[in-house]
Amino acid sequence: MDNFQTVLRFFMNQKATIGYSFMALLTIGGERVFSMVSFQCPCNHDQNFAYGLTFLLGPAAVLLVMGLFFSTRLWRLYTGCCLNPMKLCPRGNCFGCLRVLMDIFTGACVAPIMWLSVALLNGTFYECAVSGLDDNLVVDLFCKNKTIKCREELARVPCDRSKLSSEERMELLLMFRAQSQILGWCIVITASIVGLLGTCCTNCRSKVSFLQLTFWKRYVEKEKERFDVFAVDYATKLAERNLQSFFENKDPEPFPFPNHKAWEEISSLYTFSRSEQYYSTLQRYVERTDRDFTPEKRPVMELEHGIEMS
Repeated sequence: MDNFQTVLRFFMNQKATIGYSFMALLTIGGERVFSMVSFQCPCNHDQNFAYGLTFLLGPAAVLLVMGLFFSTRLWRLYTGCCLNPMKLCPRGNCFGCLRVLMDIFTGACVAPIMWLSVALLNGTFYECAVSGLDDNLVVDLFCKNKTIKCREELARVPCDRSKLSSEERMELLLMFRAQSQILGWCIVITASIVGLLGTCCTNCRSKVSFLQLTFWKRYVEKEKERFDVFAVDYATKLAERNLQSFFENKDPEPFPFPNHKAWEEISSLYTFSRSEQYYSTLQRYVERTDRDFTPEKRPVMELEHGIEMS
């Protein structure tokens, strides 16, 4: 049992690394599926560039949108800001808001960068896109010291329909793949350096020590886990109370519930302050001396036109 807990604790401590590794495997697998199943380079000057670039950048754009869409921090910051723009900058801290948005965008860029790196290292999409360029500088680069047929057949090189000799075709393919892999490694190296510098800058400017920062992260994780448990528990109790009142045709029992102001206060993003020894907006709210304990006995949600939309 102790060995099992040790292994479980190890995986919990390394869940970020495991998550990124799993994401990398999914990216590699997805790229291979796209290359082998759905990707068919048209091999003509008019469509190669657009087709190859779509397969190279399209999935990256989709992954970026999905990363933003599934970001809890983004919706926590954005929800209700159209009605109350000050929610974006609680306590007038606009710089903190911009920093949070930058963190959210950076986190959403991980999957797209992985896709671009894997796709460029493989080279299939890049070969198709570059072979369709009509720019003289690009064509001169690949067809330097070659016959005029190279210019005419460049778009057909990614396919087997090229009239060039097998040696010339293989030479061009190797040039395409070399450039693609160089770009891929440049993205990997740049992303790694930027990530390292960003982490160093964040830790260097941290207002707390390393151990306290570690405790802060653990606390936030546990608070989120326990909040989900409490939310399910209280939602179940409230649903049972309402259903019991309906089916038994009697007045519902009193059910203390946090008011809207309390929900608004604990939903804002928290910024650490030296003057406050708190680790979240929830802790700051419950430890306030002027806290409003007035319960909301009848939770009501304002719906559009008074009709619940499902």
